[in-house]
Amino acid sequence: MADVNWDACGSPKTQNGRLEVTNNKVQEILEIPEDFDEFWQEARQEALNCHLDYRRSAQSHVALPGMIIESIQMATVNDRVISGWFAHPMGARRLPGFLWINPYGRESILPNEYSTRPGFASLNLNFFGYDAFYQEKYAIDRGYFTQGIELPKTYIYRQITQDCLVALRVLQAQNEVDEERIGAMGMSQGGGLAIACGHLSPIVSAVGADMPFLGDIRNTLARPVHRYPLKEIIDFIEVTPLGRERVNHTLGYFDTVYHASRCQKPTHVSLGLKDPACRPETVRKIFDALPDQKALVELDSGHDWNPEMIEGNRHWFLDHL
Repeated sequence: MADVNWDACGSPKTQNGRLEVTNNKVQEILEIPEDFDEFWQEARQEALNCHLDYRRSAQSHVALPGMIIESIQMATVNDRVISGWFAHPMGARRLPGFLWINPYGRESILPNEYSTRPGFASLNLNFFGYDAFYQEKYAIDRGYFTQGIELPKTYIYRQITQDCLVALRVLQAQNEVDEERIGAMGMSQGGGLAIACGHLSPIVSAVGADMPFLGDIRNTLARPVHRYPLKEIIDFIEVTPLGRERVNHTLGYFDTVYHASRCQKPTHVSLGLKDPACRPETVRKIFDALPDQKALVELDSGHDWNPEMIEGNRHWFLDHL
């Protein structure tokens, strides 16, 4: 269990952007950008100011026993419109709900046992303007890990995080959902973004983060990286003047360890002991940075779906929503 020093206002104590995180094995200084909180306060305010505008409609693409699946379109920051699906049990009223955030890729994740749970409503979005059930296999030339990475404010993950914050407001507005019992959940990219939502959104009451990405990212990129999509960043570094310096500066605002240090929501984390993408040691650093109620599950698997994720997160949310 990690201990973080907090000030009287409930924020982590920092000195010149340095956050001290301790546990019974290590003591580490996290090099958080000095304007990290201001950066995310501005992004959060933009998402809050976004006019709540959404439309639900029937769909015929996907069926899931016991669930009603509807398409949903919503406006987000900068007048963009994105699509997704909303799943809920028949006759649902004021059930706990969660935003289910996609792993890396442009495709839409379909409603299934990982993205829905019995007794819960869930919302999922495609962040790239495609329809709720769009399918596309990963290809390097379709990757987006470096889109806008030259500056923190133009980086794609600022926009995606804002989309998540607006989506949580949309989820909270649905009659089927209890507005006080909402979580954020996902795997890999989705797990990292779920922790960011736990930090940034007061709507979120619990987090489920399976194999979360972008943890301890400067050290991760300092080691050999052979696996895509993370290698997209290494490819960018190798062909861009001052590429490593630019990347390290930008990613300092998006490191999941830093978001975790400010996520004061009950958080369930899993890691894969054979995971080559979100390595066990980086996920443990994310977990150690979490300040409060938390649980870590170590799975004997690689970077892939695992059935233990389903019940682990479901029980965590039942306990904390």
